[in-house]
Amino acid sequence: MNQENRVLDISWSTILKLAVSGLVLYILFLTRNILVWVLFGVILSLLFDPVIDFLQRKRVPRVVATVGMYLFVFGVLAFIVYGTSPLFIQEIQRFSKLFPQYFETLAPPLQGLGFAAFSDIQTFIDTFAGGAEKLASSIFSALFAIFGGIYATVFVTSIAIFLSLEEKGIERGISVFFSKRYEALALDIWARSQKKVSAWFVSRLVSSLFVGGATYITLAVFNAQYPFSLGLIAGVLNFIPVVGPLLTGFLIALVVAVDSGLKVLFVLLAFALIQQIEGIVLTPLLTKKFIGLSPVLVLVSLAVGAELWGIMGAILAVPIAGILFEFLRDFLKKRKEEKTATP
Repeated sequence: MNQENRVLDISWSTILKLAVSGLVLYILFLTRNILVWVLFGVILSLLFDPVIDFLQRKRVPRVVATVGMYLFVFGVLAFIVYGTSPLFIQEIQRFSKLFPQYFETLAPPLQGLGFAAFSDIQTFIDTFAGGAEKLASSIFSALFAIFGGIYATVFVTSIAIFLSLEEKGIERGISVFFSKRYEALALDIWARSQKKVSAWFVSRLVSSLFVGGATYITLAVFNAQYPFSLGLIAGVLNFIPVVGPLLTGFLIALVVAVDSGLKVLFVLLAFALIQQIEGIVLTPLLTKKFIGLSPVLVLVSLAVGAELWGIMGAILAVPIAGILFEFLRDFLKKRKEEKTATP
């Protein structure tokens, strides 16, 4: 009878654990976007922490070091945006003036490919106006997306700043969540994970320098306008997977189209080749060297991250995969050692 009660008790305990686990997973699924923002904030703080810790060792108060570093970095980004925005406004104005000439050149081959909108300029304008009307009908959705992006940026930055202000705050959190048995192991893995995140940033920086430099050389060879500015933008936007290169390609086409339609084709083909070299060859090799992840795992991580959380997921995929790889490898290694040691 006691044995039956014991079996029944274990059964109910298992059901309760499964129910709690399912509830936790459901809550995580509902709050997955916020979870991504928090992870983004953690990784952002990890990138700033080495410099902040260095300044603190030089007797700079941590609050001053943290606020100063964030203001400096975001100030540099704001300066880049402010300094390059007149270029795009000017080029858009020039493009709009020359648009009828471009249309006459491009319309015949595009019409031959079956694009009815290019039959004449009035049809193209009407088609464009119809698309704009549909876009205007969803103005509230657009505004929500804009303000959602602003809110996400403020939230992520706030998380990063608060984590940077508190010295070894994450380490204390790890000590709370892990038992004494695994606490030392978890802290050791976290210390190595911090280095992997910094190494990931270095690999992205090298890749972006390659894209920016190669784009500059390509534009200079084809004698395109503003090669330095466009190369700088290509390098910065390269940090954003998929969308960044597409936006860069559009801007390059906008600028080069002022000179020649044929030049646009060659420049975009060269830029596509640069992106292929960076995405398929350079990034996996750098990630393997700096982070220790195989190229296949890097590509799979990028695909999974983009599928689950879009652009932010693709950005976070590699550092998260590096951290998970460290935890799983060491955890399984410790479990294997414990089983081997058990008689």
